[in-house]
Amino acid sequence: MYRFEVNVLDINDNAPTFQSSISQINISELAFSGERFSLPIADDVDVAINSVRSYKLSQNEYFSIDVHSGGDTAELVLQKPLDREKLPLIQLTLTALDGGKPPRSGTTKILVNVIDVNDNIPVFTKALYKAQISENVPPGTSVVTVQAHDLDEGINGEIMYAIVNQGGSNKMNVFTINSLTGEITVTGELDHETSAAIEIRVKATDRGQNPRAAFCKVLVEIVDVNDNIPQISVTSLEDVIQEDSPVGTMVGLITVKDNDAGKNGAVNLKIKGSVPFKIENTYKNKYSLMVDGLLDRETTPIYNVTITATDEGTPPLSSTSVITVRVSDVNDNAPQFPEPIINVYVKENTPVGSVLHTVSAFDPDVDNNAQIVYSLVDNSFKSAASVVNINSVTGDIHALQSFNFEEMKTFQFQVQASDSGVPPRKSNATVNVFILDDNDNSPAILPPYSEHGSVNSENIPYTAEAGYFVAKIRAVDADSGYNALLSYQISEPKGNNLFRIGTSSGEIRTKRRMSDNDLKTHPLVILVSDHGEPALSATVSIDVAVVESSGKLQTKFRHVPVKDDTFSVLNFYLLIAIVSVSVIFLLSLVSLILVKCHKTNNNFSSYSAPVITTHPDGSWSYSKSTQQYDVCFSSDTLKSDVVVFPAPFPPADAELISISEGDTFTRTQTLPNKEKPKAPNADWRYSASLRAGMQSSVHMEESSVMQGAQGVLVQNWPTVSSAADGEGGEVSPPVGAGVDSNSWHFRYGPQGPQHLKPGEMPPEAFIIPGSPAIISIRQGQDGDDKGDFITFGKKEEAKKKKKKKKEKKDKREKGKDDDD
Repeated sequence: MYRFEVNVLDINDNAPTFQSSISQINISELAFSGERFSLPIADDVDVAINSVRSYKLSQNEYFSIDVHSGGDTAELVLQKPLDREKLPLIQLTLTALDGGKPPRSGTTKILVNVIDVNDNIPVFTKALYKAQISENVPPGTSVVTVQAHDLDEGINGEIMYAIVNQGGSNKMNVFTINSLTGEITVTGELDHETSAAIEIRVKATDRGQNPRAAFCKVLVEIVDVNDNIPQISVTSLEDVIQEDSPVGTMVGLITVKDNDAGKNGAVNLKIKGSVPFKIENTYKNKYSLMVDGLLDRETTPIYNVTITATDEGTPPLSSTSVITVRVSDVNDNAPQFPEPIINVYVKENTPVGSVLHTVSAFDPDVDNNAQIVYSLVDNSFKSAASVVNINSVTGDIHALQSFNFEEMKTFQFQVQASDSGVPPRKSNATVNVFILDDNDNSPAILPPYSEHGSVNSENIPYTAEAGYFVAKIRAVDADSGYNALLSYQISEPKGNNLFRIGTSSGEIRTKRRMSDNDLKTHPLVILVSDHGEPALSATVSIDVAVVESSGKLQTKFRHVPVKDDTFSVLNFYLLIAIVSVSVIFLLSLVSLILVKCHKTNNNFSSYSAPVITTHPDGSWSYSKSTQQYDVCFSSDTLKSDVVVFPAPFPPADAELISISEGDTFTRTQTLPNKEKPKAPNADWRYSASLRAGMQSSVHMEESSVMQGAQGVLVQNWPTVSSAADGEGGEVSPPVGAGVDSNSWHFRYGPQGPQHLKPGEMPPEAFIIPGSPAIISIRQGQDGDDKGDFITFGKKEEAKKKKKKKKEKKDKREKGKDDDD
C-alpha cells in the first residue's frame, strides 16, 4: 500500500455570498458626518486568491465604504447629515468581489433607516382660515376644520389642537374645537346684529419630549339671516284733517327700522287698500304720509290707514301699523229731498190747519251744517202763502183753507230746505197738491128739463110702438170719477109697465104699445143718482101725454143759456195755436189741391172740379160720382144749412146733380157713361117711433158723415134700431145719442116697398134733426133715376103732414064702415 498526498488545486468556482440578502442599519438623523457603521461580511468557499478580496458600495450622496486591509471587512462612513423628513429610508447595495479570474461577486441590500428626532414644529395648512356661518344655527353645527402637519414621526408628529382665548372675550365661548381633528363647532347662539364676524386663534402642539407648537387664525363671518321684522313708528301725526284738504297735505311722519343687513334690512313701505293717502320717502328711513285724493267725511268719516313695511329678505318679513285719521266736516253738502217732485193727494173740504204732508230733507253733514230749516219759496205758486204754511223745523205743511175740488183741482209750490252752515246751502223741491174729489155735489138736470117750477111735458102718439122715443134726460155732476157717474131710473110711479129709461143714457122709451086702458097722461118722476158714497140724487118730473094724432106732436125748443167765459190769457194762447194750426192746414190743403188739379188737367183737360155751394134758402148741389157725402149742420139756428162735400175727382161715369131754389132737379152729364148704375131699392125709410126723438133734438154736432154704397146710406157711428127685423129699412140714432148727437143710420131694405104704419112718413122723405127742412128722394118708374129729385124746405113738410092726416082719416072711416 502506498501512501501519498494529493493536493487539489482550487479553482474559482464559487462566488462570495452574504448571510442575508437584506440588512438594515438604524442611524439617527442627528448623526454627524464621518461616523462609521459596520457592514455585513461575505463568505467565499474558495481559498487563496479565489476568496473575498474587496467590497464595493452603490453610488449615493450620504455614505461611502471603507474596506480594511486584506479586503475581508468594510465599514459604512456617513458623508452628509441625514434628514428623516426628507429621506427617512436609504437603500444601498453592497457587493463582495473575490480574486479569481474572472472574479466572482455577491451582493446584499443595505437599508438605512433614519431615526427621527423632534426637530420639526407643527405647520398649519393655512395661516388664516375663513368660514361663513348663518346666524341662529343650532349648537353642534360645524364651522371649519383646521389642520396642521408635523414632519416628525411617532409622538413627535402627533398634534393636539386648542382655541386660544385672548383677553377673556365671551365671543370665544360660542365655539369649541376638537383637539384631535381640529374641527371647530358652534356651542352658543350667534347673532349677526351683535357680531358680524369673530376671529378665533387656534394652537397646534406635538407630543414630543420637548413639545413644539404652532398657531393660526380662523375668521368666522356670521351671515345675516332675515330674522328681524321691520319696525314702524309714527313720530308726528295730525289725527284730524278737514275734508277739503288739498292733495299733498301732510298727515304724519313715519320712521322705519330693520336690524338686519343688506337686502334683509332694505324696507319698502306701502299703504294697504284704497284710501286717499300716499307715502313718500323723505330721507333714508324717514317717510311722510300725505293726502292723495278727495276726502269726503260723509262717505268715510274715519280712515284707518294700514301701512305695511316689507323687507327684501328671503323669505321677506313684514309688519303693519294702523294709523287712524279722522276727517272733520265742512259744509259741502246741500240738503237733499228724497224726490225732487212730491205729489200730495188731499181730499177736498179738508179742515183748516190739518197737516197735508210732511216734507223731510236729509243733509249728510253734521252739527250746524246738518241743521235744516224749511220754508216756502217766494217765486213759487202765487197764492201758496195764503193756501199753505210750513213748519220751519218739522217740515209739516198745514192747510190755511179748505179746498174745493170743483174750484181748484191742483196747485203747485216749492219748498226750500236750508242748512245752518257758513255759508248755508239750499235745495228746493216742487210740491204738487192734487185735490181729490169728494161726493159733495148733487146731480144737476140740464135743459130743457132743468127750469125750477116749470111743468115738463111730452106728447106721444097713441099709435107709438114699443121702443118709441119719448124724451132724453140729461144731467151733469160737478164731481168727478164715480162721484160723477150718473144712473137714471123711474122712481114714480113704481112698477110702471109702460115706460122705461136707459140707466146710463137717460132716454125714456115706451115698453109696449098703447092700449085703451092706459091713462091719457102719465106723470113720471125721474131719479138721477151718482155713484158716490153716500150717493146724491136729483129728480125731475115729466108729464107724458098721449095724443090721438101724430100731427099734434110739436117739438119744443128751449133756449139754452150759454155761459160767457171771460177771455183769459190761456184762451188767447189757445186761439193763437188754433189759428196757426188752421193756417198750416189750409196751406197744405191748397198745395195738395194744386198738385191734384195739375195732374188731373193732364188727363181730363175738359173737366173742372165741382163747386158746391150752400144758399140761405136751403138750395144745395152735390155730385153723384161718389157714394160718400159730408153733411154739415149748424147747431145755433133753427134753419140748418146742408153742405155736401164730394170726392175730389169723380170717376169717368160721374153725373153732376144740382138742386136750386125752385126745388127742381137737373143733372149734367160731365163725362160719358159706359154703363148706367142700377137703381137703388126705393124702399128705405126710418121708423116712425124715431121721428119725435129727432124733432126733439135741439143741438146737433157741427158735422156728421154719411156713407152710401149702391142702395145704402150709412152713417159711421154705431146705431140702435127700433124697427123690426122684417122691415124693409131702418133709421136709428147712435148709441147714447142725445141732445148733442145727430148722426143717423139710413139703410135700404132688401125687400120691396111696405105699407106705412100710422104716424110714419113715406120712404122717400126724411127729416133733418133740428131743422124744419125735409129731404125727399123720389124715383121714376122702372127704377129710372132720371126722375130723381130732392126737395128742401117747409112746403114739402106741410104736404107730407096733410097727406098723412088724410090717410089716417080714410082708415078711420073705413073702420067705421066695416063695423056697420
